[in-house]
Amino acid sequence: MSRTALLVTHTGRRRSTEHARAVAADLIAAGFEVRVVAEEADDLDLPGVVPVTGPEAAEGAEIVFALGGDGTFLRAAELARPAKVPLLGINLGKVGFLAEAEIDDLDTAVRDVVERNYSVDERLTLDVTAEFEGGPTIESWALNEISVEKGERAQMLELLVDVDGRPLSRYGCDGVICATPTGSTAYAFSGGGPVVWPEVEALLLVPISAHALFSRPLVTAPTSTFVITVDPFTTLAVLCCDGRRVYDLPPGARVTVRRGTLPVRIVRLRARPFTDRLVAKFDLPVQGWRGNRR
Repeated sequence: MSRTALLVTHTGRRRSTEHARAVAADLIAAGFEVRVVAEEADDLDLPGVVPVTGPEAAEGAEIVFALGGDGTFLRAAELARPAKVPLLGINLGKVGFLAEAEIDDLDTAVRDVVERNYSVDERLTLDVTAEFEGGPTIESWALNEISVEKGERAQMLELLVDVDGRPLSRYGCDGVICATPTGSTAYAFSGGGPVVWPEVEALLLVPISAHALFSRPLVTAPTSTFVITVDPFTTLAVLCCDGRRVYDLPPGARVTVRRGTLPVRIVRLRARPFTDRLVAKFDLPVQGWRGNRR
């Protein structure tokens, strides 16, 4: 029976392209049909690959490879999620928090996939709906976070936030971040939010630079629903999903965020505690700046 893999990479970087060619060649030699995004096919210049287009690119595939940084991983997730296909990230970028393997592990990672020597985790996602008068309803999703931010640098945004159908607070702020545990180490982390272990099922709400007496990050139940209303007399706002899908929101827009109906399935090659990943990716000072004095 034929085995199929979809390969997504950052072809704008020569190093990424070279590694993608090596992965594709190894998979083809192992009997895989290797698909690549049509826009990347010319840069890869590899005989035997199958160019694919559209949101159905991963349909029927066994696995999706994302070779690059977190941006490449999030782009690959857009294809893997609707097809319910496991996604393996190989870090060719800087931090690469979402990646499972580093470049030095590339050969081992490919071999493990060929031998089906891996497990799959399901990561919670977010669904978002935005409604406003005179415009079409916006529907999107995110693996890391959904944010409502000010659209004009010099203006403060006025937002009313409801949680589970009850008003929580009105913020004069730069915006509000709604994040998953997976996204707790991304934008929400930069905004002062907590790091949440990916096994925890929860939603995060993080105000951005709020001019308010209470603007603490909040961790809610995974069943919670956030409604963010842009004040009718405030400035233009922007809805951003994973930093990739951006939509303008006029004053008076109403944004609803809840747990996503579809998770993202992420490949795990080794059983590795999240603590170790956190220490390695953020280069945390386990010994402390004074060293171990015991």
